[in-house]
Amino acid sequence: MRTSRIRTTAAAAATATAALALALTAVGGAMAATGGTDGAVPRAMAHHGGSVTPKPFPPGPSATPGVPNPSSPAHTPGAVAAKAAAKPAADVRQCDGTEMSYSVLHRFPGERGEHLLITAKNTDAKPCWVTSYPSIMLGDSVKVLPHSGKDAPGGDTRITVQPGGKVYSAVALFSDNVNTHTSEDFSIAMRDRTGDTGPAVEQTSFGSDGTPSKFTWTEADVLNWNTAKPYDF
Repeated sequence: MRTSRIRTTAAAAATATAALALALTAVGGAMAATGGTDGAVPRAMAHHGGSVTPKPFPPGPSATPGVPNPSSPAHTPGAVAAKAAAKPAADVRQCDGTEMSYSVLHRFPGERGEHLLITAKNTDAKPCWVTSYPSIMLGDSVKVLPHSGKDAPGGDTRITVQPGGKVYSAVALFSDNVNTHTSEDFSIAMRDRTGDTGPAVEQTSFGSDGTPSKFTWTEADVLNWNTAKPYDF
């Protein structure tokens, strides 16, 4: 009788174990087919040494609206830098003369090529642009000097002058020893493409020795603003 009970019990246990194994197999198959409820490895497999190698997600749009996907080509460092460089620069205003510090050098007095070299330096903390040529009146004259017909073209372009940057112009002086005028002072003002001028300031020309220098002229004209010194012999 004892042997019979053991066999019966063993048979019942074997039947229950087989049923449990079938149930676990069915559950594991269903979760594998559906990917599980949350993508995690089924507990039955984890406890029994099973393992699943997750597949990498392909790069694509961010799952969260408004949050960039760092793996997307549009958000790589190079693309971000290129996009930033492509942004238009902030608008730069026109120089009106109040931000400029002028210096005037009288070069080659009484010689061929005599002229007044004008240097304008931007003393402001922001850049500004100049165009055309300065408005100049020599001595006590009320006549604005014309633009030089021998000047190179390009006076209608804008030259941006950075803080601390400089631009140059020059007054070419011509004397025939008849009806000449003499002075060491003149007035200068910025002008735009239409010819309108900003506030004028008085300037004194200096020689190479640093002292005021008188210049003589019968006729005179002006060169456009430039980033290089004109008549730089």
